Amino acid sequence: MPDSDFTSLAAARVELRRFRPEDVDGFVAYRSSAGVARYQSWDAPYPRAAGERFIRQMIVRHPDTAGEWFQFAVVVRSTGGLIGDCAARPDTDDCRQAEIGFTIAPEHQGHGYATEAVRSLLGYLFGRRGKHRVTACCDARNAASAAVMERLGMRREGHLHESTWAKGDWTDDLLYALLAREWAPPAS
Repeated sequence: MPDSDFTSLAAARVELRRFRPEDVDGFVAYRSSAGVARYQSWDAPYPRAAGERFIRQMIVRHPDTAGEWFQFAVVVRSTGGLIGDCAARPDTDDCRQAEIGFTIAPEHQGHGYATEAVRSLLGYLFGRRGKHRVTACCDARNAASAAVMERLGMRREGHLHESTWAKGDWTDDLLYALLAREWAPPAS
């Protein structure tokens, strides 16, 4: 059953919630950072019109649309300020599996926000959504993202050499996965 009523997930310092129209400025700002865009599928600067279109799509989509990414806005609970996003894409052929991704604004990197946000997302996917397996991948040069996944107990299952043509270069991809039985939710 789709989670069409999804509103938010609260963690200690961050909250994952639906995007809102007022998030567009912050969203476009961090996606326009060359450092953030370096390992992502978009280019910097990120067009405002693309940000507005993206947010309109996320407002009406639910987290369980097979084959479609659902982006959760990541906000600091104490301020409500947007600092990034986490995403999940349920597998088209097997809804018990999903792929995840995450992006944090440069000024908020290195403070544990990505780890906390992705931990909350994994708890949601394995708990409320009953997923069996969650995967993720990153550019092999993106050591910070790989560290987040490893910190959360995700297992590196592969290193694909020169597997993606991105921004004028062949890049390596690191593949990660975690099974529901391996997931250890944080102690309350």
